[in-house]
Amino acid sequence: MDMHGNSPKTLRQELLKQRKEFATGENHARATENLIANLNQFLTGTGNSLQSIALYWPIQNEVDLRPTLLTWSNSESGRQLALPFARPDKHLDFYQWQAGDHLTLSQHGVPEPDPSKPQRPALTPDCILIPCVGWSSSSKGPNTCYWRLGYGGGYFDRTLAQLKKNKPSLICIGIGFDWQKLDDAQWSAQTHDEPLDMLITESGVFR
Repeated sequence: MDMHGNSPKTLRQELLKQRKEFATGENHARATENLIANLNQFLTGTGNSLQSIALYWPIQNEVDLRPTLLTWSNSESGRQLALPFARPDKHLDFYQWQAGDHLTLSQHGVPEPDPSKPQRPALTPDCILIPCVGWSSSSKGPNTCYWRLGYGGGYFDRTLAQLKKNKPSLICIGIGFDWQKLDDAQWSAQTHDEPLDMLITESGVFR
């Protein structure tokens, strides 16, 4: 296969097409259910001590985590959820979110908070859940690192690099399915890619 045809852009389009097909397939409901169960396992464990979690508004057949996280935030006072706002400089800011809040569409068509009229304050979350278009793992000594292939805008990498300087305890978790795993021949993380702290798929919570 020529490297040109194997560009991240082509790979991304192929993966999004596969995800669309997967969403209409017979395994989708079960896989989603198991993934949500694994997310709940995280939320009742490590997630129990978190105060704020940033989630994403699901687009293009991404798994909808909103009901699960609303349950988490409503089960104890003081817990907050946040949604990202994409800045023109390709960084993300996070604003507190509650069900029913007014959102505007970003240039990429993603519902997001409106910073000119924020109903809720900006915050730096304790944990960020990030949807994966694809993902890969690499070994570093005894440890495994997990990496995310996203939509190509670089928003998360820039944001995480910045946030982790200010908040080293930040946990960033990729959300994806087992079939989205990429091998080195398909894609390998670049130097600017930020590793994930954890990955949650239908088969487990990986850290």
